[in-house]
Amino acid sequence: MRSGFFHVWKSGGGEAVRLAWERPERSRVWPRSRRSGPRRLGARMTGSGREGTQKGTKRGAAAAPRVSFEFFPPTTPRLARQFWFALGRLAPLAPDFVSITYGAGGRTRQRTHEMVVAVRRRTGVEPAAHLTCVGASRREIEVILARYWRTGIRHLVALRGDPPSGGGPFVPHPEGYNGAADLVAGIRAFADFEISVAAHPEGHPDSSSIQADLDHLKRKEAVGASRAITQYFFDPEVFLRFRDQVIRAGIRMPLVPGILPVTDFAQLQRISARCGARVPPRLERLFSGLDQEPETSKLVATQVTADLCQTLFREGVGAFHFYTLNRAEQTRAVCRFLGVSEREPRPEALRTTTLRATALRD
Repeated sequence: MRSGFFHVWKSGGGEAVRLAWERPERSRVWPRSRRSGPRRLGARMTGSGREGTQKGTKRGAAAAPRVSFEFFPPTTPRLARQFWFALGRLAPLAPDFVSITYGAGGRTRQRTHEMVVAVRRRTGVEPAAHLTCVGASRREIEVILARYWRTGIRHLVALRGDPPSGGGPFVPHPEGYNGAADLVAGIRAFADFEISVAAHPEGHPDSSSIQADLDHLKRKEAVGASRAITQYFFDPEVFLRFRDQVIRAGIRMPLVPGILPVTDFAQLQRISARCGARVPPRLERLFSGLDQEPETSKLVATQVTADLCQTLFREGVGAFHFYTLNRAEQTRAVCRFLGVSEREPRPEALRTTTLRATALRD
């Protein structure tokens, strides 16, 4: 799994004492026949004062779903401005959290840490830091965990990660963790972080079967994972079928669909071929001939994503995680379709578009 885990698959010393906070109550993933949706992403975020709840903003007779957003750490001043602008557009939707990715091979480790801390310091938004075990010893991971805990970060997205592009198959560090489940166990032994993990409705490229993926997901829950966020997909039946399989496997942690608004269809096809996400023929027909019509393509993409999310919402899905690619407008539009509108004042730190690019080293 590419560690950005938008699985578009980007390419992306403390004391080892156990620190404790109150664990959230485990919440089940409701079967498809239930209309009210799953409990809100069941995590209490101690230190931020935010606590899991089943309630969302009312929209008519139904509660709006919960949302969360993924960003990648910027590498240039221009991308830093884009990052903060996009976050400023999405923060008023009161996301449960925003996650910051980790490049393949751990190459953005320092930038991820800087941006996670900057988001927490500048805004009222709860950040979640991606963390992988690629190229890192257990001691190095402990140092990272201690730094996050000291700065008030309590939510991690724990992933196995991949080597840099062209680096071959995953090989554990000789003094490191063997994979995501092992990493989750190590994090849980170090401190009581909230831990999100990945799930793969269409199968992980390195996995032998969906059953093997389910077994691995169950192990991650058993050692301390709080929720699972899926790889992106475009057919609602892919997620609904996988949700049924998750329930039958006895996995009770929340299962949150990962949603990727389409921005470049040709690029999406290339990436999906590598990560195992199927692009339905219907999408190919819809985007056919739109290579030179970016505005029309964007309108089509927004409608496609909104249709997908609305179908899932009608089937009881109560939370969505959007892979934003550091762009806000399509995600904002889809949230509108779902009944999610601005629920909190825009954070003061995000009201200006002239934020200094020094956020890269904040």
